[in-house]
Amino acid sequence: MSFLDREAIVAEPSYSRWMFPPAAIAVQMCIGQVYAFSVFNVPLTRLIGIKQSVAGQDWTIPDVGWIYTIALVMLGLSAAVFGTWVERSGPRKTMVASALCFCGGLWISALGVYFHNRWLIYLGYGFIGGIGLGLGYIAPVSTLIKWFPDKPGMATGFAIMGFGSGALIGSPLAVLLMDKFKSATSVGVGEAFLAMGAIYIFFMLFGALIARVPAPGWKPAGWTPATETINPMMTQHHVAAAEAIKTPQFWLLWVVLWMNVSAGIGILGQASLMAQDMFGVSAVAAGGFVGLLSIFNMCGRFLWSSTSDYTGRKGIYVVYFLLGIVLYCTIPYAEKIRAATLFVIVVCVIISMYGGGFATIPAYLRDMFGTYQVGAIHGRVITAWSAAAVVGPVLINYVSTYNKEHGVPKVQAYNNIMYICAGLLLVGLICNLLVRPVQPEHYFTGDLSGTGTGPAKTPQPATAGSRV
Repeated sequence: MSFLDREAIVAEPSYSRWMFPPAAIAVQMCIGQVYAFSVFNVPLTRLIGIKQSVAGQDWTIPDVGWIYTIALVMLGLSAAVFGTWVERSGPRKTMVASALCFCGGLWISALGVYFHNRWLIYLGYGFIGGIGLGLGYIAPVSTLIKWFPDKPGMATGFAIMGFGSGALIGSPLAVLLMDKFKSATSVGVGEAFLAMGAIYIFFMLFGALIARVPAPGWKPAGWTPATETINPMMTQHHVAAAEAIKTPQFWLLWVVLWMNVSAGIGILGQASLMAQDMFGVSAVAAGGFVGLLSIFNMCGRFLWSSTSDYTGRKGIYVVYFLLGIVLYCTIPYAEKIRAATLFVIVVCVIISMYGGGFATIPAYLRDMFGTYQVGAIHGRVITAWSAAAVVGPVLINYVSTYNKEHGVPKVQAYNNIMYICAGLLLVGLICNLLVRPVQPEHYFTGDLSGTGTGPAKTPQPATAGSRV
């Protein structure tokens, strides 16, 4: 299995760096299916009743919501735990491991549907599949930053764009498969899980096969790094992952990501049901709305993150938070005047910035801590996603359910939640404004080859390498 090792996939001079983004997108687009999980919510609450839920026998929406939450919690935890292993092993081995975990989780979940055992689905899609999410999510990020040091925002936008586009394919594919397999005794969810696992593993392994890492010392021909005098928020030094977590910058950015994701993730996870409850649209139309959000999630990841190469990472997060506060407060107004179009526009922009925040954070980390172990640092910061995966969906699922059970009309059941989300963004804004460059005492001066055990030295400028 040595062909999976980092040493076996060092790019030859003829390899174009533009070959790596398709590899990253192939993997991330597959695991991004998690963003389409809301289309399974209602069918999973009707496994016994088929046509409608049977009280006391079928699962409830909060029961099902924990599948999504566990998966995203495990995404963050696995990214943190395996971050240094990912840096050491390289993208190909990590992508293969991601494919086995994520697709294996889908197949285990199919057994959970068959036996009507939600704990099997928690284990499959949630725990094991969530590990696959974490590995696949961070696998290409540090490699892309190394391939595109001249455009780190654009580079991370490539990878995270693929993840955000997962629902664009995953949502209609899931609906199509459930419609194909449903019968008088089945809603088609289990069969859809089996088929999707088989489809996704093919494309994920394809992405792993074409992945390469740049040779040591490689840089784009003609590119000269910007000095810290020109951009003090972009260091030319390096900070090791173990040292990074000791800095205030790490924890400020952790809270920045936590707040941005907490506000958006609950809406994304319940977008289909929200559209149906608030504006009475059909399940098919709500599924289309989820697909539309996937487009904005995907495009926002690339466009907002690429824009940050010009505005700076700190400035773009100010936009995310200030504009987001206004938009969240607009949603209750849209419901009040029954303006479904306004609701769709507002949520689409919110989700574009939600995706943009994900795509921008790796470049922000590169600016603060350098490229040495940026993948491992990113993995640790992604634990903020785990925290958000609890706060966001629980906020939406339980508060909206509580509101409905206590006499609040379902069209108004989400309004107070939107104001809470605006408050979360305010906290994120404050933390972002407090971010300053890392102090020199945290800089890593050892061997940059990956071991970190060599003598102190100043990194030497790299030479131009393969064509771009």
